[in-house]
Amino acid sequence: MTDWDVLGGRAPVGIDTTVAHSARVYDYWLGGRDNFPADRELAERIITAVPDMRAMARANRDFLGRAVTHLVTEGGIRQFVDIGTGIPTAGNTFEVAQELAPECRVLYVDNDPIVLTHARAIFSSHPAGRTDYVLGDLRRPSEILTHPVFERIIDRDRPIGLLLVAVLMLFEDAEDPWAMVRTLVDALPSGSYLALTHPSGDFAPAEVALAVRAAEQARVTLVPRPRAQVARFLDGLEPVGPGLVPVLGWGEVAPGTDVNAAYYYGAVARKP
Repeated sequence: MTDWDVLGGRAPVGIDTTVAHSARVYDYWLGGRDNFPADRELAERIITAVPDMRAMARANRDFLGRAVTHLVTEGGIRQFVDIGTGIPTAGNTFEVAQELAPECRVLYVDNDPIVLTHARAIFSSHPAGRTDYVLGDLRRPSEILTHPVFERIIDRDRPIGLLLVAVLMLFEDAEDPWAMVRTLVDALPSGSYLALTHPSGDFAPAEVALAVRAAEQARVTLVPRPRAQVARFLDGLEPVGPGLVPVLGWGEVAPGTDVNAAYYYGAVARKP
């Protein structure tokens, strides 16, 4: 039984369920049940604009699995910081990482208390590793880096896998998300990695513009960015694999795959 079941389907105190939240919208696209009418309404409006949105959400989830697998098996990474965790579903970072290397440590960070509630109820680490959760906001990266739980779970002297999957589009240019990422990357030791995905209008400008409009009407920020702006998040890092490419084109690609079918870029890059 999860905390959600105990609450009888009610939101924890202090949660405004009348305003859509990106984590709960994403949960709906992935077939989850931990969302509210406002989340479902926005999710459906974006599906109207981008009919394959559910498949694109799954493409992001699949990228996460491929990236974590690569970092564990090829990069030797044994600790991860996953920011913008989202509501738990199959194929979470700790499941993928600890299946390959049980000693892996994973710190989850999200700014939605519902995500934290579910994470605490559902996630369980392999005894050889560690898993923990922080309620934090990417707008204040220094607070994440200095959080006592971060200090307890993450060894700053060993390489870290930083995961920013489908989260950077939630910040306006004026908020300077590039500086947020730079603060985090600067704190990583040499040999660490950044894995990210980011939506872009490069693939289907008209559809993506309609999705942005739907988000704006629901008071949710959605900022798709062209490839050049996404590449700026990787400044100073060494891309691995195919580099910054459509998310369906990163890693092993099945024959006949239309890599442009998901309107996201994805990349994994190493800090020298």
